[in-house]
Amino acid sequence: MNKPEPIKDRVIIGKIVGVHGAKGTLKIHLYAESLEIFKPGTTITVSRPDGSADGYQIDWIKPHSRGALLALKGVSHRGQAKTLVGADLQIQKAELPQLETGVYYWYDLIGLKVFTSDDRYLGHLESIIETGANDVYVVKTDDREILIPALESVVRVIDIEAKIMRVELPDGLEEL
Repeated sequence: MNKPEPIKDRVIIGKIVGVHGAKGTLKIHLYAESLEIFKPGTTITVSRPDGSADGYQIDWIKPHSRGALLALKGVSHRGQAKTLVGADLQIQKAELPQLETGVYYWYDLIGLKVFTSDDRYLGHLESIIETGANDVYVVKTDDREILIPALESVVRVIDIEAKIMRVELPDGLEEL
């Protein structure tokens, strides 16, 4: 699923999609791979579609259906929770866990210029599609789009500092 761009020094880790029950519990769609990032006591920024944003402390979180249920300190009834539906959940980038070498956050990859190993420009990485087997990179130019599997055998080099990705396209993709 595509995620909006991070704001300044924050990254979006979820979206409030509804309310659950009468006590202000929020239904959220997760952009994070696990619930570990939603530690109770951590301050999270709730950024509403109108541009306003407030900080809330996480009370608790638990998995629910295809997302999660989240309780925020200070949100104690359904009416309060309804005003937050549609808002993005953000944390400071500094609070993200360190990744092992060769693993990247999506926000670091979006916008990279993508070239073949023989230096042919394919476009920029516009978005990432999450699939069961592997992610798929959506690479676009003004007039075309190419879907590139995020596999070690295909993605040869990622240089975050230079904002470049080099790929070895599988047979059949080069014709597009």
